Amino acid sequence: MAQESKKQMPLLLSLFWQFAKIGLFTFGGGLAMLSLIERACVEKKQWITHDEMLEVTVLAEATPGPIAVNAATYVGYKKKGFLGAVCATVGVVLPSFLVILAISVFFDRFLEIVWVRHAFCGIKIAVALLITDAGVRLIRKLPKKPLPLLLAGGCFAAMLLTDIFAWSVSSLTLMLAAGAVSAAVFAVRALKEKRGGERP
Repeated sequence: MAQESKKQMPLLLSLFWQFAKIGLFTFGGGLAMLSLIERACVEKKQWITHDEMLEVTVLAEATPGPIAVNAATYVGYKKKGFLGAVCATVGVVLPSFLVILAISVFFDRFLEIVWVRHAFCGIKIAVALLITDAGVRLIRKLPKKPLPLLLAGGCFAAMLLTDIFAWSVSSLTLMLAAGAVSAAVFAVRALKEKRGGERP
């Protein structure tokens, strides 16, 4: 039992450390973290596959809670069960918590520093690039079939129009609509295959 615990510790520490680095050096929230999570968990550590990363992204976006936290919990649980999920989740949350706690103590003085204001201007650009990178990676991994491409293009156009015309349409509504369309198409195809199989 003791030897088994020792074998588990390096991986648990690695889960914590990898997600702590992501949580510490990534600005802009979960979407900006996705590309770094993929590099760390898929390309570097090979804890999950590219297809699993795509599924993690969809599940993390569709379920309550921050995307990065949901993704960390999934990866940690897949590798080391409950303890892995705890280590990965604490790792991605702890740096942000400590930084925000430190900033909140000196918030007024913090914003008065000129170089801090300029630094945040640069960070905004980096966040936009990180989110764009994550989006491009996801689009590349989409199945090259008409339905996924049509849904992705339709959702992109809808989000663009909501921004241009300031419509109050939630992204959750678009996600549910895309899921409903996909489920309906799947049900129709399954019904046609069933009927085809019943023919003499």
